[in-house]
Amino acid sequence: MISTGIGKPVRRIEDPRFLTGQGRFVDDITLPGMAYAQVVRSPHAHARILGIDKTSAAAAAGVLTVLTGEDAMRDGLGELPCRIFPHATVGQAVHRPTQPILATGKVRHVGDRVALVVAETREQAKDAAEFLEVDYDPLPACVSPGEALAPGAPLVWDDAQSNVCFQLENGDAVAVGRAFTAAAHVTKLSLHYPRASANPIEPRGNIGNFDWFDGRYTLYSATQAPYRPRDLISSAVLHIPETDLRVVAPDIGGAFGMKGAVYPEEALVLWAARKLGRPVKWIGERGESLMSDMHGRDMVVSGELATDAHGRMLAMRVAVQSNLGAYLTYSAGAPPHAVGTNLTSVYDLPLVHSVVHAAFTHTAPLGPYRGAGRPEAIGFLECLIDKASREIGIDPVTFRRRNLVPSSAMPYRTAGGHLYDSGDFALMLDETLKLAHWSGFPGRRTESERRGMLRGIGLAMHCEFSGLQSERMEIRVDQNASVLVFVGTQSSGQGHETMYSQMVSEWLAVPMEQVRILQGDTDRVLFGRGTFAERSTIIGGSALRAAADEVIRKGKRVAAWMFEVHAADIEFDAGAFRVAGTDRSVNFRAVAQQAYAGMGLPAELGVGLDGVGTFAGPSSYPNGCMIAEVEVDAETGTVTVESLAAFDDAGVVINPLMLDGQLHGSIAQGLGQALMEDVRYDSESGQLLSGSFADYAMPRADDMPPIHSGVGLVRALTNPLGVKGGSEAGNMAAPPAIVNAIVDALAPLGVLEVPMPATPERVWRAIHTAATERRTA
Repeated sequence: MISTGIGKPVRRIEDPRFLTGQGRFVDDITLPGMAYAQVVRSPHAHARILGIDKTSAAAAAGVLTVLTGEDAMRDGLGELPCRIFPHATVGQAVHRPTQPILATGKVRHVGDRVALVVAETREQAKDAAEFLEVDYDPLPACVSPGEALAPGAPLVWDDAQSNVCFQLENGDAVAVGRAFTAAAHVTKLSLHYPRASANPIEPRGNIGNFDWFDGRYTLYSATQAPYRPRDLISSAVLHIPETDLRVVAPDIGGAFGMKGAVYPEEALVLWAARKLGRPVKWIGERGESLMSDMHGRDMVVSGELATDAHGRMLAMRVAVQSNLGAYLTYSAGAPPHAVGTNLTSVYDLPLVHSVVHAAFTHTAPLGPYRGAGRPEAIGFLECLIDKASREIGIDPVTFRRRNLVPSSAMPYRTAGGHLYDSGDFALMLDETLKLAHWSGFPGRRTESERRGMLRGIGLAMHCEFSGLQSERMEIRVDQNASVLVFVGTQSSGQGHETMYSQMVSEWLAVPMEQVRILQGDTDRVLFGRGTFAERSTIIGGSALRAAADEVIRKGKRVAAWMFEVHAADIEFDAGAFRVAGTDRSVNFRAVAQQAYAGMGLPAELGVGLDGVGTFAGPSSYPNGCMIAEVEVDAETGTVTVESLAAFDDAGVVINPLMLDGQLHGSIAQGLGQALMEDVRYDSESGQLLSGSFADYAMPRADDMPPIHSGVGLVRALTNPLGVKGGSEAGNMAAPPAIVNAIVDALAPLGVLEVPMPATPERVWRAIHTAATERRTA
C-alpha cells in the first residue's frame, strides 16, 4: 500500500514554498510596462453624484488616465449580474439589479466605486486620487434590514417599490400553527448574527492585460473561482467571446467565500489595460477591503419553538431579516436560502415554517462567508434549545438527546427538504461529552468560584450540507508515468495539492512526487467551478476518482493488446496490470510508454493515457458536536474560553493533519464571531465604524483555547469516496457553544440571553441590567 495514500497524515507539499517566501501571489507578479490603479471611493453611504471634475487628478504627476462611470457607459461596458438568485415566493415582488463597475448618478454605500485613477506608480495613483473633485448631494441612508424594511425607509434603488429584494417561505404555516396550539411550552428568541469581514491574509488584487497580437485579455486575480470572472466579465461587461479572456489565479492567501464574488476591480483593470495598451495592477489596502469586500452574516433570526410536556420538539416558526447590502454579489441568494432550509440540524423536528425577507441597505454587499446561512440557522437553533431546556427545567444534554434523529432513521428527510444519507448523531454527542469531561464540570466551576470567577459550559450540535454543483477533473499520464492533474477546484490555503496528490498516488500507485496538480488557469484547465461549500473533496475528489478509473480502463486496454488477451482479463493492482490468474504482468510505466507508441498501436486505443471524470452527486452531511467551557470576570465582563471539545463526522478522512487544521481554523473564526468580530455602521450617517483592524477585532493566538478533537467515521453514501465536508464545523458550532457557555455562567445572576459578539462591554451590561431588574422586581 502507498504510504502517502488516503488516510495518511501527510505533511502539506505546498508549505515549503509558502514558509520560505516562494509562493506566487498576484502582488508578486510584475509585467513589463505595468501601470498602477487606485479606486476613488464614496465617503457617503447614499448620495447623488452631481458632477465629477477630473482636471486636477488628470494633471497630477505620473497619471495616465482617470476613468468614471460616464466613460464606462460611453465605451459600452455592461454591469455585473447576480448568478445565484433564489426562486422567490410566488406573488412577492422581486428586484434584481445589476452592479455598475463605477457608480453613475448615485453612490449606495461608503466605499462605493466612483472612479479609477491609473498612474506610473502606485504612490502616484494614490496621490492623484486625492485631487479628483466629486460633487455629492448626501441623502438619508439605512444600514440594517430592520430599518430598510420599515415604512418610509430611504430606497436603495429608486426603480423599486421597496427595499425588499426577495422573500422566501418554507413549510406549512397552518400545520405549524396547529402544533403550537397543542404545545405544552413555547420558547421565543431573537438573535442578531453580526456582520463579518473575511479578512484573508492576502487582500484582493488584480492585474489586467490586453495582448494586441492575439486580441485577448488576461486577468490575474486572487479569486477562488476563476471561471466566474471569466463568465461575467466577458459576457456581461466587455461583451466579448469567453475564449478572449484568460483568467489566472496563482497562489491564493485565504478566501473563505469572499473571493468567490466577482468584483468591479477585476473588470476595471482589464478595461484600463486595453485603453492604455499596458498592464494595470490594483491591490486592495486593508481599509478599502474592509469597506468594499463582500461581507457575510448580518441576519436577524427571530422565532419560537413548541415542545410537548416531555420536552419533545413539535414545531418551530422563524422570521429572518437578511441584509444584502447595496448590490447583489455573484451568490447573494445563497445565505438567505440556506438559513431557511437548515433550521433542524441533527434534530427530529417535524414541522418548520420560515419566512426570509432579504433587504437592500446602504452598506457593502453581502454574500457567502464560510458556511453561508448554515451558521446563522444552527446558531439560532442551538441558543433557542438551551433557552427552552432552561425554561422547561430539563438538562440541555437530555433535551438534545431526546430529540436527535436516530441513526436507524437514515435516510432521513428533514422539514427543510434535505435528505440525510448517513449519520450517528448520538455518537457525536456521547464522544464530545467524554472529550470535554462534562461530568467533572461542577468541580471546575467550584474552583473558578473560589478565584472569584464565573464558569459556564455550553453545548452545540451541528449538521449541514456540503458539496454543490457538478465538477470536472482531468488526468494526463506522461510517457514516463508522471501524472498531470487538471483540477476544476481552486485552493486558497486548504492543501489541495497534497490532498489530490494523495488520492492519485493511491489509485494509480505512483509516488506523490510524480504527481503534479495544475489549477487556476482557464487556458490550462478546460472548466472548473472553483471552491466553495466544502465541495472540493466531495465533488472534485469524486470526479477525480472517475478520471483515475478512466486512466486505468484505458491502461487495461493497452495492456490487453500487449498480452494479446481481452481487456476483461486484465486486473490492475499495486501499480501493475496483470492477466488475471497468471503471473504475467506489466508495470504502469511500461503501459504509459506503450500508449504513446508512434507506430503499431491500434487506432482504437488512441494516443496517450488520460482520463476525464465528472461528478454531480448529491450533497453530503457532515455533522458533530462542540462543547465550550468559559470563565467570565463579572467585574469587567471579560470572557475567556478555557477549553473546547469537538467530535466530528467528516466521513472518510483523506488527510487527518489537514482536517485538524481546517477544524482549528474554523474554530478561530467561530470564536471571533462569538466574542469580537462585528462590522458596524453608524445608523444615521451610514459611516463605517469598523474600518481598520483597530476597530474590527479578530482573535489572536492567546484568545484560542486548548482544543480536544476526535473524528467518528460514518461513511457518506452520496459519493464514491465516502467523504463529507470538514472545513466549516467551527463556524457552525463554536459560536452557539461559546454563547451558551456564557449564559450558563451568568444564569445564576439572572442573565438568560447574551448578544453576539459577546464583548466585555455587552457582557458587563447584561450583568448589571439583570442586577437592576432583580432590585426593582
